[in-house]
Amino acid sequence: MRSKKKNSKMFVISMVLLPFLISFPSLASGQTYPDKPITLYCGYAAGATTDLTTRALAKGAEKLLGVPVVVENKAGGASSVCAALVASKKPDGYTLGVVDSFGSLTARPHLISPPYKPLEDFTFIVQYGLYIGGICVLAESPIKTIEEFVNYAKAHPGLSYGSAGMLSRGHIAVELFAKCKGLTLKHVPFKGGAPANTALLGKHTDFVAGVGQHIQYVKQGVFRMLMVFSAEKRDPYFPLIPMAKDLGCEDVPPNQYIMVGPKGIPEPVYQKLNEAFKKVINGPDFQKVMESFNLPLEYKDKLQLEKEMAAQYEWYGSFLKKMGVKK
Repeated sequence: MRSKKKNSKMFVISMVLLPFLISFPSLASGQTYPDKPITLYCGYAAGATTDLTTRALAKGAEKLLGVPVVVENKAGGASSVCAALVASKKPDGYTLGVVDSFGSLTARPHLISPPYKPLEDFTFIVQYGLYIGGICVLAESPIKTIEEFVNYAKAHPGLSYGSAGMLSRGHIAVELFAKCKGLTLKHVPFKGGAPANTALLGKHTDFVAGVGQHIQYVKQGVFRMLMVFSAEKRDPYFPLIPMAKDLGCEDVPPNQYIMVGPKGIPEPVYQKLNEAFKKVINGPDFQKVMESFNLPLEYKDKLQLEKEMAAQYEWYGSFLKKMGVKK
Protein backbone atom coordinates (compact mmCIF):
# COMPACT_ATOMS: atom_id res chain seq x y z
CA MET A 1 0.00 0.00 0.00
CA ARG A 2 2.83 2.37 0.91
CA SER A 3 4.55 1.54 -2.37
CA LYS A 4 1.44 2.51 -4.35
CA LYS A 5 1.08 5.76 -2.40
CA LYS A 6 4.76 6.53 -2.94
CA ASN A 7 4.54 5.87 -6.67
CA SER A 8 1.39 7.97 -6.89
CA LYS A 9 3.09 10.83 -5.05
CA MET A 10 6.13 10.66 -7.36
CA PHE A 11 3.83 10.70 -10.39
CA VAL A 12 2.08 13.85 -9.13
CA ILE A 13 5.44 15.55 -8.46
CA SER A 14 6.77 14.63 -11.89
CA MET A 15 3.66 15.97 -13.59
CA VAL A 16 4.01 19.24 -11.68
CA LEU A 17 7.69 19.61 -12.63
CA LEU A 18 7.31 18.53 -16.25
CA PRO A 19 6.14 21.94 -17.58
CA PHE A 20 9.10 23.61 -15.91
CA LEU A 21 11.56 21.14 -17.41
CA ILE A 22 10.06 21.70 -20.82
CA SER A 23 10.18 25.47 -20.34
CA PHE A 24 13.89 25.43 -19.54
CA PRO A 25 15.57 23.13 -22.07
CA SER A 26 18.73 25.22 -21.82
CA LEU A 27 19.41 23.75 -18.38
CA ALA A 28 19.72 20.27 -19.78
CA SER A 29 21.32 21.31 -23.05
CA GLY A 30 23.97 23.35 -21.30
CA GLN A 31 24.98 20.45 -19.06
CA THR A 32 25.13 17.76 -21.75
CA TYR A 33 26.20 19.82 -24.77
CA PRO A 34 27.89 18.76 -26.95
CA ASP A 35 27.29 15.03 -27.17
CA LYS A 36 27.47 14.58 -30.96
CA PRO A 37 29.37 16.07 -33.95
CA ILE A 38 28.95 19.76 -34.79
CA THR A 39 28.60 20.84 -38.42
CA LEU A 40 30.39 24.08 -39.26
CA TYR A 41 29.44 25.41 -42.69
CA CYS A 42 31.83 27.72 -44.52
CA GLY A 43 30.40 30.42 -46.80
CA TYR A 44 33.23 30.16 -49.34
CA ALA A 45 34.78 27.48 -51.52
CA ALA A 46 37.50 25.06 -50.45
CA GLY A 47 40.95 26.59 -50.54
CA ALA A 48 39.84 30.18 -49.92
CA THR A 49 41.22 31.96 -46.87
CA THR A 50 37.79 31.77 -45.22
CA ASP A 51 37.78 28.00 -45.74
CA LEU A 52 41.31 27.48 -44.42
CA THR A 53 40.77 29.64 -41.33
CA THR A 54 37.42 27.92 -40.67
CA ARG A 55 39.13 24.52 -40.75
CA ALA A 56 41.83 25.75 -38.38
CA LEU A 57 39.12 26.92 -35.97
CA ALA A 58 37.33 23.58 -36.20
CA LYS A 59 40.50 21.59 -35.57
CA GLY A 60 41.29 23.54 -32.42
CA ALA A 61 37.73 23.49 -31.11
CA GLU A 62 37.44 19.71 -31.43
CA LYS A 63 40.05 19.26 -28.71
CA LEU A 64 38.18 21.60 -26.36
CA LEU A 65 34.61 20.49 -27.05
CA GLY A 66 35.40 16.78 -27.17
CA VAL A 67 33.40 16.07 -30.36
CA PRO A 68 34.17 16.27 -34.09
CA VAL A 69 33.60 19.68 -35.71
CA VAL A 70 32.93 18.85 -39.35
CA VAL A 71 33.49 21.61 -41.92
CA GLU A 72 31.29 21.68 -45.03
CA ASN A 73 31.54 24.29 -47.79
CA LYS A 74 28.36 26.09 -48.85
CA ALA A 75 29.65 28.77 -51.18
CA GLY A 76 27.56 31.29 -53.09
CA GLY A 77 26.10 34.77 -52.82
CA ALA A 78 29.11 36.15 -50.92
CA SER A 79 28.31 33.76 -48.04
CA SER A 80 24.56 34.51 -48.07
CA VAL A 81 23.82 30.93 -49.19
CA CYS A 82 25.60 29.65 -46.10
CA ALA A 83 23.79 32.17 -43.90
CA ALA A 84 20.40 31.12 -45.25
CA LEU A 85 21.17 27.46 -44.54
CA VAL A 86 22.28 28.14 -40.97
CA ALA A 87 19.24 30.34 -40.26
CA SER A 88 16.93 27.49 -41.26
CA LYS A 89 18.39 24.98 -38.80
CA LYS A 90 17.41 24.03 -35.27
CA PRO A 91 19.07 26.31 -32.66
CA ASP A 92 20.69 23.51 -30.69
CA GLY A 93 24.34 24.44 -31.24
CA TYR A 94 25.04 21.61 -33.67
CA THR A 95 24.82 23.72 -36.83
CA LEU A 96 27.04 26.77 -37.22
CA GLY A 97 28.44 28.79 -40.11
CA VAL A 98 31.29 31.15 -40.94
CA VAL A 99 30.24 34.11 -43.09
CA ASP A 100 31.54 37.56 -43.94
CA SER A 101 29.57 40.47 -42.59
CA PHE A 102 29.47 42.52 -45.81
CA GLY A 103 28.20 39.67 -47.97
CA SER A 104 25.51 38.18 -45.77
CA LEU A 105 24.63 40.53 -42.90
CA THR A 106 25.16 44.24 -43.53
CA ALA A 107 25.42 45.26 -47.19
CA ARG A 108 24.13 42.69 -49.70
CA PRO A 109 20.81 42.19 -47.88
CA HIS A 110 20.01 45.74 -49.08
CA LEU A 111 20.66 44.63 -52.66
CA ILE A 112 18.91 41.26 -52.66
CA SER A 113 16.04 39.68 -50.75
CA PRO A 114 17.62 36.84 -48.73
CA PRO A 115 15.37 34.24 -47.09
CA TYR A 116 16.42 35.45 -43.65
CA LYS A 117 16.51 38.61 -41.55
CA PRO A 118 20.20 39.48 -41.09
CA LEU A 119 19.81 41.12 -37.68
CA GLU A 120 17.15 38.83 -36.26
CA ASP A 121 17.69 35.25 -37.46
CA PHE A 122 21.15 34.54 -36.03
CA THR A 123 23.06 34.02 -32.82
CA PHE A 124 26.44 35.68 -33.26
CA ILE A 125 28.95 33.24 -31.79
CA VAL A 126 32.30 34.96 -32.37
CA GLN A 127 34.32 37.18 -34.68
CA TYR A 128 37.87 36.06 -35.31
CA GLY A 129 39.32 38.36 -37.97
CA LEU A 130 38.97 41.05 -40.59
CA TYR A 131 39.08 41.32 -44.37
CA ILE A 132 41.32 44.33 -45.09
CA GLY A 133 41.16 46.20 -48.41
CA GLY A 134 43.67 48.42 -50.12
CA ILE A 135 44.38 50.64 -53.12
CA CYS A 136 47.27 49.14 -55.08
CA VAL A 137 49.34 50.06 -58.12
CA LEU A 138 52.02 48.00 -59.81
CA ALA A 139 55.34 48.04 -57.96
CA GLU A 140 57.00 49.47 -61.08
CA SER A 141 54.72 52.52 -60.95
CA PRO A 142 56.46 55.85 -60.24
CA ILE A 143 53.70 56.56 -57.70
CA LYS A 144 55.11 55.81 -54.26
CA THR A 145 52.55 57.25 -51.83
CA ILE A 146 48.83 57.96 -51.63
CA GLU A 147 49.58 61.70 -51.71
CA GLU A 148 51.41 61.25 -55.02
CA PHE A 149 48.49 59.15 -56.25
CA VAL A 150 46.01 61.93 -55.46
CA ASN A 151 48.14 64.53 -57.26
CA TYR A 152 48.58 62.28 -60.28
CA ALA A 153 44.86 61.42 -60.42
CA LYS A 154 43.94 65.10 -60.35
CA ALA A 155 46.32 65.78 -63.21
CA HIS A 156 45.07 62.75 -65.18
CA PRO A 157 41.26 62.48 -64.73
CA GLY A 158 39.71 59.13 -65.58
CA LEU A 159 42.27 56.72 -64.12
CA SER A 160 40.74 53.24 -64.27
CA TYR A 161 40.51 50.78 -61.44
CA GLY A 162 39.25 47.23 -61.05
CA SER A 163 37.12 45.94 -58.20
CA ALA A 164 35.41 42.71 -57.19
CA GLY A 165 32.15 43.99 -58.68
CA MET A 166 29.59 46.76 -58.79
CA LEU A 167 28.83 47.99 -55.27
CA SER A 168 31.45 45.67 -53.85
CA ARG A 169 33.31 46.83 -50.78
CA GLY A 170 36.27 47.97 -52.89
CA HIS A 171 34.04 49.90 -55.27
CA ILE A 172 32.31 51.75 -52.43
CA ALA A 173 35.60 52.46 -50.65
CA VAL A 174 37.28 53.97 -53.71
CA GLU A 175 34.24 56.07 -54.60
CA LEU A 176 34.15 57.47 -51.06
CA PHE A 177 37.84 58.30 -51.32
CA ALA A 178 37.42 59.86 -54.78
CA LYS A 179 34.59 62.06 -53.52
CA CYS A 180 36.66 63.08 -50.52
CA LYS A 181 39.65 64.12 -52.63
CA GLY A 182 37.78 65.46 -55.65
CA LEU A 183 38.97 62.76 -58.07
CA THR A 184 37.36 61.56 -61.29
CA LEU A 185 37.97 57.83 -61.72
CA LYS A 186 36.72 55.10 -64.06
CA HIS A 187 35.35 51.98 -62.38
CA VAL A 188 35.84 48.61 -64.09
CA PRO A 189 33.87 45.91 -62.22
CA PHE A 190 34.96 42.27 -62.33
CA LYS A 191 33.46 39.04 -61.03
CA GLY A 192 35.69 38.82 -58.00
CA GLY A 193 38.96 40.13 -56.66
CA ALA A 194 41.18 37.68 -58.55
CA PRO A 195 40.27 38.88 -62.07
CA ALA A 196 40.54 42.49 -60.89
CA ASN A 197 44.11 41.77 -59.77
CA THR A 198 44.84 40.04 -63.07
CA ALA A 199 43.68 43.12 -64.97
CA LEU A 200 46.19 45.27 -63.10
CA LEU A 201 48.93 42.71 -63.70
CA GLY A 202 48.16 42.93 -67.41
CA LYS A 203 48.14 46.76 -67.23
CA HIS A 204 44.53 46.87 -68.39
CA THR A 205 43.69 49.11 -65.43
CA ASP A 206 45.69 51.77 -63.59
CA PHE A 207 45.11 50.46 -60.08
CA VAL A 208 43.01 47.97 -58.13
CA ALA A 209 40.70 48.14 -55.15
CA GLY A 210 41.94 44.98 -53.48
CA VAL A 211 39.74 43.19 -50.97
CA GLY A 212 42.03 40.40 -49.77
CA GLN A 213 43.60 38.57 -52.69
CA HIS A 214 45.82 41.58 -53.40
CA ILE A 215 47.94 40.84 -50.33
CA GLN A 216 49.79 37.96 -51.98
CA TYR A 217 50.98 40.33 -54.72
CA VAL A 218 51.98 42.96 -52.18
CA LYS A 219 54.03 40.35 -50.30
CA GLN A 220 55.65 39.22 -53.55
CA GLY A 221 56.64 42.77 -54.39
CA VAL A 222 54.44 42.89 -57.49
CA PHE A 223 51.89 45.38 -56.13
CA ARG A 224 52.52 48.50 -54.07
CA MET A 225 49.74 49.21 -51.58
CA LEU A 226 49.15 52.94 -51.12
CA MET A 227 46.21 53.02 -48.73
CA VAL A 228 44.24 50.65 -46.51
CA PHE A 229 40.46 50.83 -46.45
CA SER A 230 37.67 49.04 -44.59
CA ALA A 231 39.71 49.28 -41.41
CA GLU A 232 39.24 50.86 -37.98
CA LYS A 233 42.95 50.72 -37.21
CA ARG A 234 46.12 50.31 -39.21
CA ASP A 235 46.91 46.89 -40.56
CA PRO A 236 49.49 45.38 -38.16
CA TYR A 237 51.27 43.79 -41.13
CA PHE A 238 51.52 47.13 -42.96
CA PRO A 239 51.64 49.69 -40.13
CA LEU A 240 53.16 52.48 -42.25
CA ILE A 241 50.39 52.47 -44.86
CA PRO A 242 47.70 55.06 -44.03
CA MET A 243 44.00 54.35 -43.72
CA ALA A 244 41.27 56.35 -45.39
CA LYS A 245 40.51 57.88 -41.99
CA ASP A 246 44.14 59.00 -41.63
CA LEU A 247 43.60 61.04 -44.79
CA GLY A 248 40.45 62.69 -43.48
CA CYS A 249 38.06 60.60 -45.57
CA GLU A 250 35.01 58.52 -44.72
CA ASP A 251 35.68 54.79 -44.94
CA VAL A 252 33.53 51.82 -45.75
CA PRO A 253 32.78 49.75 -42.58
CA PRO A 254 35.02 46.80 -41.73
CA ASN A 255 34.23 43.38 -43.16
CA GLN A 256 34.46 40.67 -40.52
CA TYR A 257 34.88 36.91 -40.38
CA ILE A 258 31.93 35.93 -38.18
CA MET A 259 30.68 32.60 -36.88
CA VAL A 260 26.91 32.44 -36.58
CA GLY A 261 24.29 29.98 -35.43
CA PRO A 262 20.50 29.96 -35.77
CA LYS A 263 18.58 32.40 -33.63
CA GLY A 264 17.68 31.07 -30.20
CA ILE A 265 20.73 29.04 -29.21
CA PRO A 266 20.45 28.61 -25.41
CA GLU A 267 22.78 30.82 -23.42
CA PRO A 268 24.70 27.93 -21.77
CA VAL A 269 25.37 26.44 -25.22
CA TYR A 270 26.47 29.82 -26.60
CA GLN A 271 28.83 30.26 -23.65
CA LYS A 272 30.46 26.87 -24.26
CA LEU A 273 30.92 27.62 -27.95
CA ASN A 274 32.19 31.14 -27.39
CA GLU A 275 34.66 30.08 -24.72
CA ALA A 276 36.01 27.21 -26.84
CA PHE A 277 36.47 29.26 -30.00
CA LYS A 278 37.90 32.20 -28.07
CA LYS A 279 40.62 29.91 -26.69
CA VAL A 280 41.39 28.70 -30.20
CA ILE A 281 41.53 32.25 -31.57
CA ASN A 282 43.91 33.34 -28.82
CA GLY A 283 46.09 30.26 -29.22
CA PRO A 284 49.44 30.23 -31.07
CA ASP A 285 48.42 27.62 -33.66
CA PHE A 286 45.49 29.62 -34.99
CA GLN A 287 47.42 32.87 -34.83
CA LYS A 288 50.11 31.35 -37.06
CA VAL A 289 47.43 30.47 -39.62
CA MET A 290 46.12 34.03 -39.63
CA GLU A 291 49.64 35.44 -39.90
CA SER A 292 50.37 33.21 -42.89
CA PHE A 293 47.59 34.99 -44.79
CA ASN A 294 48.37 38.44 -43.35
CA LEU A 295 44.88 38.53 -41.85
CA PRO A 296 44.38 40.76 -38.80
CA LEU A 297 43.08 38.71 -35.88
CA GLU A 298 40.38 40.35 -33.79
CA TYR A 299 38.02 38.62 -31.35
CA LYS A 300 34.55 39.91 -30.57
CA ASP A 301 31.63 38.34 -28.72
CA LYS A 302 27.87 38.28 -29.24
CA LEU A 303 27.03 41.59 -27.57
CA GLN A 304 29.71 43.47 -29.50
CA LEU A 305 28.61 41.94 -32.80
CA GLU A 306 24.92 42.61 -32.26
CA LYS A 307 25.70 46.30 -31.79
CA GLU A 308 28.15 46.53 -34.69
CA MET A 309 26.05 44.61 -37.21
CA ALA A 310 23.06 46.84 -36.49
CA ALA A 311 25.15 50.00 -37.00
CA GLN A 312 26.74 48.71 -40.20
CA TYR A 313 23.42 47.54 -41.61
CA GLU A 314 22.03 51.02 -41.05
CA TRP A 315 25.13 52.65 -42.62
CA TYR A 316 24.88 50.61 -45.82
CA GLY A 317 21.14 51.16 -46.02
CA SER A 318 21.61 54.92 -45.79
CA PHE A 319 24.53 54.95 -48.22
CA LEU A 320 22.80 52.87 -50.88
CA LYS A 321 19.65 54.95 -50.56
CA LYS A 322 21.69 58.10 -51.25
CA MET A 323 23.15 56.32 -54.28
CA GLY A 324 19.62 55.63 -55.53
CA VAL A 325 20.17 51.87 -55.35
CA LYS A 326 17.10 49.65 -55.01
CA LYS A 327 16.62 45.90 -54.74
